[in-house]
Amino acid sequence: MPRPARTVARRTSRLRAAALAGVLAASTLAVVAGSGAGSTAASGPVVSAASAPGSSAPARQARKAQRQNVVTPGNFTGYGFDQCHAPNQATMDTWLQSSPFLAVGIYIDGASRFCREQPNLTPQWISTQLANGWKLLPITLGPQASCQPRFPRWGNDPTIDPTRDPATGTFVNAYNQGVAQATQSVGVAGGLGIVAGSTLWYDLEGFNMANTPCRESALSFLSGWSTQIRALGYVSGVYSSAGSGIKMLDNARVNRPAAYALPDQIWIARWDGAANTSTSYIRPDGWAKARVKQYQGGHNEKWGGVTINIDRNYLDLGTGSVAEREVNCGGVRLVSRAYAALKPATATYVPARRQVKALQCLLQQRGVYAGTIHGRYGKATVAAVNAWQAQHGQKVRPAWTKRSWVTLLSAGDTPVVKFGSTGPAVRRLQRALVAAGRGQAEFRAVRATGVFDPTTDRALRAWQRKVKVEVSGVAGTQTWTALQAGKR
Repeated sequence: MPRPARTVARRTSRLRAAALAGVLAASTLAVVAGSGAGSTAASGPVVSAASAPGSSAPARQARKAQRQNVVTPGNFTGYGFDQCHAPNQATMDTWLQSSPFLAVGIYIDGASRFCREQPNLTPQWISTQLANGWKLLPITLGPQASCQPRFPRWGNDPTIDPTRDPATGTFVNAYNQGVAQATQSVGVAGGLGIVAGSTLWYDLEGFNMANTPCRESALSFLSGWSTQIRALGYVSGVYSSAGSGIKMLDNARVNRPAAYALPDQIWIARWDGAANTSTSYIRPDGWAKARVKQYQGGHNEKWGGVTINIDRNYLDLGTGSVAEREVNCGGVRLVSRAYAALKPATATYVPARRQVKALQCLLQQRGVYAGTIHGRYGKATVAAVNAWQAQHGQKVRPAWTKRSWVTLLSAGDTPVVKFGSTGPAVRRLQRALVAAGRGQAEFRAVRATGVFDPTTDRALRAWQRKVKVEVSGVAGTQTWTALQAGKR
């Protein structure tokens, strides 16, 4: 609908202000237990500060974990899945180690969702997944378009009101339904520990675009949703079919850009099997770098011996997967297309200065070299080399081998990283793969960008195949263990 007339705007403004105050109060005093049984209430009991189990150690740890939660999904390019029920922790851990997915859609709210019961969905579940590196896509499936034949699903779940307000000629009831649903969903998200700045997604199932009251009221509902989601500090997202809800939003963006509050991000349901964010149903300039595409519908997938029924998604959000710039040892460059074997200088051989400086820097970072980083392979460097060799079960000798490079370059923590991951662990993996290669093109092509890209994926799979670990394109426990043992 066009935005409400002035008197309606004042009314909805007061509603938003009151809702914001209520949501902030609830997020301070409430604990959402399990995220609820699908009632139209705010999804959980309000527990006063006095009666909440705040004095117990587990409760204090849970609150601390929530305070450390990161914005989700944030900037990301990669693969995701969504499933009706939030999987249990064992499944999430197995799929993190074995599957290509790093994002997961979860139904947190909405009276029309099929999985009203979510026994696994708790604040602890949210904190654990975020800490493990998962990107979460929190989904609400509430009131649906009035011409959608499958809703109301349960009989007691409302649909979007398709009637015009006689005073303004607008779909103000639908707009206010969207505001109310957004208020409720923010309360649920906050109770689960999904922090402000995260994207909350509204699931509007496909409907008949030719039905004007149905279409316009749905658009008004989503306008209310986006307005209120942003007012409460979150990012507005909308999921819908490419040929109905998403096309409707894109038409409004182009033809009536000032009439509606549009979502910040869109999630396109288009089961064309193409792992990208494109579809012919909307214009290519709409929501650039703010798209998710569900490119494959419900099917069983098995990873690590665990099977679940999922939809597949491809995400390209924000800046995409981008790593922060690194600085090592006051500016020493660690990037190399090849890591050479090194030994003390002789009359006919002088080790490359850049290689030695990289070695000295890395050994210094691991606490076994305290000398100056000057690029000369002298006694202090040999002593540090010997210390590293002794610590890692290698033959102690003056020479530094390519296997030793692999152990040193991969040393450190061992988080799961896969396509779409970013950060220092990805750079360590990339450098270790270069050192582990034996001159093959797929290894020479890798650059230590800190972004797990298709080139890194190809090199990792080639290395996994060569050293006979699970060929998954995922650097998990098995891969890190083999790299840190120097396998090449």
